[in-house]
Amino acid sequence: MVKGVPDAAAADGEKLVGIVLVSHSAAVAASVAELATGLAGGGTTAPVAPAGGDGDGGLGTSSELISAAAAAVDRGAGVAVLTDLGSAVLTVKALLAEGDELPSGTRLVDAPFVEGAVAAVVTASAGADLAAVEAAAAEAYTYRKV
Repeated sequence: MVKGVPDAAAADGEKLVGIVLVSHSAAVAASVAELATGLAGGGTTAPVAPAGGDGDGGLGTSSELISAAAAAVDRGAGVAVLTDLGSAVLTVKALLAEGDELPSGTRLVDAPFVEGAVAAVVTASAGADLAAVEAAAAEAYTYRKV
């Protein structure tokens, strides 16, 4: 399921940064997407797409799922991709190296998966550009819990 920009925002031509959440588990990617969009509040929400699992229902990553998710959330302002574990990072890096597998302006963001996703979606939903979305997600590394 892809969370998109409401019709009113799309009709206004509003360009928002899209967010792709890549996890080795489809359930984890979908749950983090649900959490992040839920915490973004009301109004316009940046487009978010989970890309989890190996494409056959198992654990892993799928370049096809990642590419499809990035295309689905691309609104012309860039796409921020957050990943959960190392091989997900390698899959995204390989897609970026290909040059034509992901929308122009796609960026792999170094951030904690859950906290970074929330920060990225909230920031993108406020209309921030890709650099600000990346910075907000990366800043989540400094969040203290105790």
